[in-house]
Amino acid sequence: MHLNIMIEFSVIEVNDNQWSKVVKKCKKFDFYHTQSYHLLEKDNRPLLFSLKFDDEVLALPLIVRKIPKTEMFDCTSAYGYCGPISSVSLDLVSSEIILEFHKELINFFNKNNIIAVFSRLHPLNSKGMFFNEFGIVKDLNKTIAIDLRLTFDEQRKQFRKSNKSELNQLRRNGYEVRIANSKEDIDVFIAIYNETMERVAAKQEYLFDDEYFYQFLNNTDFTSKLFLATFENKIIAGAIFTITNKVMQYHLSGTTQEFIRATPMKLIIDEARILGNELQLEFLHLGGGVGGSDNDSLFNFKSGFSKFECQYQIWQMIIDQNKYDELVIKNGLSTASNFFPLYRA
Repeated sequence: MHLNIMIEFSVIEVNDNQWSKVVKKCKKFDFYHTQSYHLLEKDNRPLLFSLKFDDEVLALPLIVRKIPKTEMFDCTSAYGYCGPISSVSLDLVSSEIILEFHKELINFFNKNNIIAVFSRLHPLNSKGMFFNEFGIVKDLNKTIAIDLRLTFDEQRKQFRKSNKSELNQLRRNGYEVRIANSKEDIDVFIAIYNETMERVAAKQEYLFDDEYFYQFLNNTDFTSKLFLATFENKIIAGAIFTITNKVMQYHLSGTTQEFIRATPMKLIIDEARILGNELQLEFLHLGGGVGGSDNDSLFNFKSGFSKFECQYQIWQMIIDQNKYDELVIKNGLSTASNFFPLYRA
């Protein structure tokens, strides 16, 4: 294939400031794509794959992980919603450019003994033709977003009836929300978050050291705000929200055992929505649940704020089928499982 434009493929390490320059040139990047977020990854090797074509750029962040007890590697994405981004709409990137990027990625994977790749994709972003004949994209569950382009009243009309009355009751009863403004506030939230994760027996991927929170809330690539719910001046719940390119994301949250029944998180989400309107943002993305079904209590909680559902997808690709199969057999795993990569099940 011969393209009559300048093509330059780069593999950017996470400590290289080119990462931020490339990402910030893209139209619909979210905080999940940024250098600051990937610098929080301690044990593996975050990389940003970039293809410059004329004055435009196409990019994909991935994290390279060593496969235990082998000399092989695989790739995943940072926790959250990543996927490809571009300085032009992905729908407008030509198939020739995308194929060139695919070729460079495969070359890198083969040279570096990477046998499988997985990425969570952003529910609000178009993927264009990026994954055409390049691995498999699977629909998983739905996520919920509040469409802030609607009028303030139209947004509230989509609230579940019980949410409206509970929000009014919380405000009448003296529950309030403020934004954290000190290290002491952050430390209280960390304790509440850890208590919450212990209570729900959260997986390891939801557990973080204190430094994670300090770095996240004081990063240089995106806006982050810690909302705190208080009752009689006592902090009882909190949630971190981010703001990037007109999108607010609901990231991490926790509530003390004592106040779970009062559901102060509902008030925090509504106050975040109010701020999103003031800042003229387009979406407040609440994310999904454990399974995204009506029987999923987390999804059910979030769907009480909006009828706007997004399709959450994942991308998976086996680079070396023989090595992949060997690992699955070696680990004595059933090929009937949908887990990917299967050898990590």
